This record gives sequence, structure tokens and C-alpha cells, in this order.
Amino acid sequence: MSGCLQSPKVRKKVNKVREITVTRSTTVGEALAMLDKAASGLLLLVRDNTTFERTVTDGDLRRLLLNGKQLDARLVDLPSIESIVVHDNVSRRDALGLMNQHGINHLPVVDRNGHVVQVLDRRDIDRQILLSTPHLGDSEQDFVQEAFRTNWIAPLGPNVDAFERELADYVGMTHAAAVSSGTAAIHLALILLGVTKGDTVFCSSLTFAASANPIVYQGAEPVFIDSDEESWNMSPMALERALAAAEKVGRLPKAVIVVSLYGQSANMDPLVALCERFGVPLVEDAAESLGAKYKGRASGTFGKLGIYSFNGNKIITTSGGGMLVSDDRELIEKAKFLATQARDPAPHYQHSVIGYNYRMSNILAGVGRGQLTVLEERVAARRAVFDRYRSALSDVGINWMPEPEWSFSTHWLTACTIDPATGVSSERLIKALAAEMIEARPVWKPMHMQPVFQHCQYFTGGGPSVSDRLFEQGVCLPSGSNMMMADVDRIIDVIRKTISG
Repeated sequence: MSGCLQSPKVRKKVNKVREITVTRSTTVGEALAMLDKAASGLLLLVRDNTTFERTVTDGDLRRLLLNGKQLDARLVDLPSIESIVVHDNVSRRDALGLMNQHGINHLPVVDRNGHVVQVLDRRDIDRQILLSTPHLGDSEQDFVQEAFRTNWIAPLGPNVDAFERELADYVGMTHAAAVSSGTAAIHLALILLGVTKGDTVFCSSLTFAASANPIVYQGAEPVFIDSDEESWNMSPMALERALAAAEKVGRLPKAVIVVSLYGQSANMDPLVALCERFGVPLVEDAAESLGAKYKGRASGTFGKLGIYSFNGNKIITTSGGGMLVSDDRELIEKAKFLATQARDPAPHYQHSVIGYNYRMSNILAGVGRGQLTVLEERVAARRAVFDRYRSALSDVGINWMPEPEWSFSTHWLTACTIDPATGVSSERLIKALAAEMIEARPVWKPMHMQPVFQHCQYFTGGGPSVSDRLFEQGVCLPSGSNMMMADVDRIIDVIRKTISG
């Protein structure tokens, strides 16, 4: 944890150590004054002016006074004890484990010569950096308070209507339905497109299970499509191979779900063209890419239906929620009908088809409205985090998720792969970060590799599976829009140390 002794950060730590270092010739009064001035909770007793001997606390000094020593007495009467110390390669997690074990809040860090180079304080190290945390602003409360003031706290209400309008306007679509989750939005999309038992639906393989599970809800069979190297999203070449094979056997899919990962749009033009050529409707799962653009147009607006997610870790959040968008008014009206338990327009409760409890609450929609007002700021913040990683780690064997010239990525998550030539696996890097209280995760495990979907067909572009390689080598780094750059630098230090040895 001590790092390079030439760095300004470590020089500051060394200076702090000097401020709390005492010897046996230091008086009790001097030691008490140093404790009061430094507010560090302990002093470091050294011999020969350098080698660490033990810690000295306020309690140690008060015991000397209670035993009759005066303020001008020296520390020669302090008993020799073996203080708990750690070496300068200790991880935060191990240091915290020692603190918990011994009921202490400070740990001296010593080098191989027995010199203290740093004192770890529980308050400084007992803080985990998470992958992507919610980032609330000020205006959310105004919309939520309005919901309480008017007693609109149940599902539906003015915030829901306004959130639908505002989100649709933002992405350039004409109609939207606010629902309980992105998964619910995908499920509704498949119902609207008539997907049923015995059908097939093509879906990106490199994605979260929520993209594929609704296919199974409808009794249909997923067919998984590989990614391309250019965007890490659905490969047009792989989709063409899959569609051609399906046409040959007379079993074209009922829909194609294109997923745009980690804030990065897929290469939509060729994917849209292929779906039009084969007469298959396209559903765009933009759960992770709200705010991203493809050739200047909002991600999520290229299919028959588009999906967004407002889960707690997304770039804007309603804690849980989603949105279904389309330029087809009839489809969105039907989605709202189905999402509200499919209640027929009758004076009594009447249902002619099966419906779902999928609508968003008026309170959560209020949170969404407030979040939408700061979306551009959140995008800029996440891009700044990515830029900091990229500039600081350009020479250590990391390859970043591409951002093609046609793309504007939000970098919702900073995703990368580790060059095998470094000798460091993604698993090893993730463990090294975890030891320093930093959450990182692998890239999504492809759906065709999941036990629940291992029986399903999978199409690559004709060569080795890109998704498999990305999963094997890929890492997602903390990317929150509310991260401090000091936290980003802390992560960078661990990565450099791990990869550079």
C-alpha cells in the first residue's frame, strides 16, 4: 500500500509519520502535546531515531501519570510491548481484518528495515469503492414531494405521464410506457410482436440474462448471436449467417433483440438492414446505453421497440424501473393496457386477456424525472472517469472497449480487456482490486455459455467466438458519476501495481 517513496502522496505520509514519532527521551508532556496537535490517536515510539518499537496511546500516557510520573518524566518507563504492525505490501482487506481481530483503529506499516512508512487509519481504509452507485441530485425530491402533496403515491399519476413524455422527447421518439423494470419492457415487447411457444428469437449473447429470459417467458427458444470486435455488440456478420440459416430451414425468428452494452451502441445500420431484408422486427435493448448515440441518433430508437432500464446501478435510476419506447402509438397503448393487468374498459373488473402488474409508480417516476434533468451531466462525468483510466493506463497492456467513429458512448461502465501477454488474468486483477476494497467485475458471461441456455444455438461471424474471448479477458471497473478522481487514482495505482508486478 505504500507505493513508490518518490511520489508526493507517500512523501506526505512520511511527513505525517515524523509528526507523531517519539523516542524514549521524549517527555510525557511533549508526547501529550503531540497527540493533541496531530489528532492521530497514537504516537510511534522508535529507538535509534528510526526503528519502530511500539505504539503509544493517550491511555499509555495517562497510566504513567496515574503511577506518579510527572509531565517532565521521560518515556523510558513505558514497558516494552509487541505492537501489531503490518508490512508495506498489506492489502486494505487484510489490514481491516487485523484491526477487527485486535479491536484497534490504527496500524503502523513498516518496511523491511523496521521503519514506519505509514499509519493506517480505519476511517481512511474502511471504505469500499463500488462499481456503479446511484447518484441523486436535488430536483428528484421536488417531484417526489409533489406526489406526496397530491397523494399520488400509487402506480400511475402525473409524474408517470410526464416522465413518459420527457423521456420520449429526449430520445426523439413519439411514445413511451413507463414500467417496473427493463425486463418487463422486453417481455412486453415480445408479447406485442406476437412471440409465443415454438417461436425463436435471436438475441445478443454477450449480455445480462434479463435480455434473454423474457424469450423463455413466452415459451420461445433463444438463438444467440456473437459480438463484433468493433463495438463488442451484436455482429452483423454473425446475424446474417444466423438469418440465412433460419431462412434455409423455413424458420425465421419472430424478433431480433440487439443489446447495446456498457453505454455503447451496436452498429445499427447493418443490423437494421438485415432485419428489414429478412422481414424480422428488431427490438433494441438499450438498458445500458441511455444517453449514447449512433451517428448522432439516440441509442434505443432504431428498432420497432426500444427498451431502457432505470435500475439502481444505471446511469440514471428510479431505484427500479424501465421504459418501452416506439413511434407506433398503437403498440405503446397496448403495452400500457397489458402492463395494467389488462383491464377491459368496463364498469366492473373484466379481463379478456392475461395482463401483468408492470406499471411504474408515480413516486418512482418523480425520481426519474429529476434524474433525467441531469443525464447529460452524468454522461460527462462517466466519460471523464473513463478518460482518466485510459490516459493513466495506456502503457500496461489494457485494451479498452472500442468507441467507433460512428459512436458516442456514455461509458456507463468502463470496460476493458487485459492483454494475455501481461501474464495477469482478469480474475487475478479483480481479486487484487477486491483486496483493496474495490469492486470490479468480469464482462458479462455470454448467454450461450450459461448452463440454463447451453442447449441453444449460437452463431459467430464465421471465426472464433468474440464473446468468449471478451468474457475470458474482460473487466468492468468502477465508473460511478459520483466518484472522486482520488478514488479513480487509487484504482489506477492498484492496477498498475498488479499488472506491472
